[in-house]
Amino acid sequence: MGVYIVTGGSGGIGGKTVEILRNQGHEVLNVDLKDADICANLATKEGRDYVIDTVHEMFPDGIDGLCCNAGVSGACGNLKLIVSLNYYGAVNLAHGLFDLLKKKGGSCVVTSSNTISQGAARPDLVDLLNYSQTKTALSEEAILKIVEKFDDSNLSVGNSIYVTTKYALARWVRRVSASWAANGVRINTVAPGNVSTPMTATMSTSAKAALAALPIPINYGTDELMNPEDIANVIVFLVSPLAHGVNGNVMFVDGGTDALLNSEKVY
Repeated sequence: MGVYIVTGGSGGIGGKTVEILRNQGHEVLNVDLKDADICANLATKEGRDYVIDTVHEMFPDGIDGLCCNAGVSGACGNLKLIVSLNYYGAVNLAHGLFDLLKKKGGSCVVTSSNTISQGAARPDLVDLLNYSQTKTALSEEAILKIVEKFDDSNLSVGNSIYVTTKYALARWVRRVSASWAANGVRINTVAPGNVSTPMTATMSTSAKAALAALPIPINYGTDELMNPEDIANVIVFLVSPLAHGVNGNVMFVDGGTDALLNSEKVY
């Protein structure tokens, strides 16, 4: 049995991922803000460093998988939090635990969103986020200073920043996938559709109405969103040895929403 780290595992998609992996007999550490095996704020450098150091101390011989799932929605009202948690919380943690994944030929799965194909991302900010991994680019702090000038009370702005972070995540996965695989570590991303989670349950009426406007073909004729288990099952597959041939993939797990909206796009 393997050792797996799951962020955002106290509920929703992450919680189901933890549950499935543990039912398979694996050792799983849930990393979340509260009610977790490792409680830390992944929106901060200190929180990420704490998790990275703790996992290294606990598993010096390596880990089999990392599932970066922690995140907040565009309706949270805090644009800087969206950027710091959704993007840097995943990317920096993955970089920090890469050596442990390499030791065991493990794999990483990052949670993006099917909204990345719907045109709301800001290309300028996507570029800034992706290039912030280089030494000559703007730092996280500098990018947050740009974002704090935006109107965080505007839901459309919050949604745009959310989609921007998820788009940047997916592109980052694609960019690093070849070099990571050459070092024995696979990395993929799932792009969920509208899922019934604690995060969506606390959305405003207008935000929920926006969700309901996007059809989910497998749930046609109902008002049901996707089930967290639908997404978690795919995450567990991708992070497992069964998906050995899958690397650098952005897998839409949205019940067919993206295919419906973009039926002519095959790549």
